[in-house]
Amino acid sequence: MDYRPLGRTGVSVSRLCLGAMMFGAFGNSDHDDAIKIIHRALDAGINFIDTADGYSHGESEQILGKALAGGRRENVVLAVKFGPPFDQDPNHRGASRRWITEGVEGSLRRLQTDWIDVYQVGVPDPNSDIDETLSALTDLVRAGKIRSFGASKVPASQIVEAQWTADRRGHGRFRTEQPPYSMLTRAIEYDVLPTCERHGMGVMAYSPLAGGWLSGKYRKGQEVGGPGSVARQRRSPSAYDAANPANAAKLDAADALGALAGEAGLTLVQMAIAFVTRHPAVTSAIIGPRTMDHLEGYLAADGVELSTELLDRIDQIVPPGFTINVADNMWDFGTSALTPAARRR
Repeated sequence: MDYRPLGRTGVSVSRLCLGAMMFGAFGNSDHDDAIKIIHRALDAGINFIDTADGYSHGESEQILGKALAGGRRENVVLAVKFGPPFDQDPNHRGASRRWITEGVEGSLRRLQTDWIDVYQVGVPDPNSDIDETLSALTDLVRAGKIRSFGASKVPASQIVEAQWTADRRGHGRFRTEQPPYSMLTRAIEYDVLPTCERHGMGVMAYSPLAGGWLSGKYRKGQEVGGPGSVARQRRSPSAYDAANPANAAKLDAADALGALAGEAGLTLVQMAIAFVTRHPAVTSAIIGPRTMDHLEGYLAADGVELSTELLDRIDQIVPPGFTINVADNMWDFGTSALTPAARRR
């Protein structure tokens, strides 16, 4: 397994990061089986794990806590996200000091650990001043509860704003960013990835298979079924509607990419993971297995390198900086920011 610096944190992590969203009610509710998958990933050399307090309402963290007990925790770089609604309490969400200081205690308890390596704002919170968020996170570092902190799904302008605020107010800085990135979702190549590189931030790219579209499951001439996980069914019920023109375009691209991978002697999963980790600004690709077979398919991508010719052919199918379905960028700034008529006229 290849290891890379996580930005300028001084920490080295595997280029495959084990995503834990599928462990628990959202995906695999068999705790013993999920623990076996986690242990297999660790034995394969993965030392980087990403989860969130909202994954299966904390169940993912509980499973990880059990899996890392008995001495395995010390060798794992553990990343945890917070921010999306945890329950019905209106204050159990966002990036306020109140929720940050309360939420981290719950995660530490469920994970059975004394510290979190990377604590991440899981989604931008327009209701919390970035100064307050950075101040609260910096205090957690000083208290020893977290080692560093980062963000997820943040546009380049807000990444820069956070860096400037940290510098001017004397706070710690966001050390990582977690954006969606795949051969079908390439918008971050324009500005997010170059911005992270300039500021020395580690990048943990999630959804390298574009929500399953690059798993090899979706090919032209076959029925496009929904995702196998409960989480994806709930989060995006229309994301696999073949009647949607954007999905039809994704199917065309995924089919062409699948054929290209076959010509290169690779599985589509191998090519998809290798594409993401090939970018110089990307530290790790987050893989989210629900089954052991899924994990083995991901692990088969370790060590795969793509030639310049193959990368050029991928660019011909999906151009650099282009996302086929803008909704896959996972932020609303391109549309919701223009919803008030005064902002677009």
